[in-house]
Amino acid sequence: MDPANRLTPPPPARGGLVDDTDFARHTYVVIDFEGLTPAGRSPVPIEVAALALTPKGDELIETWRFEALIAPPAEVPVTDFDIRQTGITPAMLADAAGPEQVMAELDALLSMPPYRLVAHHAPTEAGLIAHQAPHCRTLAATPLLDTVRLARITYPELSSHSLDALLRYLRIPPPHGRHRAMPDVEATAQVLRRILCDGSASGRWRALHELDADGGLPPKRLLAGEGSQEELF
Repeated sequence: MDPANRLTPPPPARGGLVDDTDFARHTYVVIDFEGLTPAGRSPVPIEVAALALTPKGDELIETWRFEALIAPPAEVPVTDFDIRQTGITPAMLADAAGPEQVMAELDALLSMPPYRLVAHHAPTEAGLIAHQAPHCRTLAATPLLDTVRLARITYPELSSHSLDALLRYLRIPPPHGRHRAMPDVEATAQVLRRILCDGSASGRWRALHELDADGGLPPKRLLAGEGSQEELF
């Protein structure tokens, strides 16, 4: 099945977000990282995927996608736990480019602002992007929408708003390759579409600024002592 078709939900009711000019002029870039979590240092990305969605009438249309493996530093090993979690092995990363090149390539795609980044538990992605800011200045300056926060408001009856819990609740089949970056991006995009549809239909969100108020995050700025790009990678 075509990915764009898999990501198309029922259209939201007229009079909601589809009629907000600010919402309509943005592109929504759903992003996800897979990473390593070595003791005593910040998470290290080993894969990134992004999917750009642009409002067209009642739908969000895919305009581009990007995915790449990222070589970790030599002193950060890929553990057996990491392999079980993501399926990414050291052999798969052997010829991968470093984060400087990968993040610059992704950043170059953000050439027609304005944008919102979208992520499931966006603080994690915001932190990873902040550590890469010298190589992705547009990405690092872009506000985020957190689908976890939006889902808590849209579906308060749920005890968990994890991605798997939302996929089950919304009867969205889990993607093949769950816990790889692009399948997780596709799943998050489907959840986002349902959240926007259901929230708009209920009258919760009529404009982008209302989405920002409920689920928005500013770009993360590293504090003194959090480490530089050179120290981390």
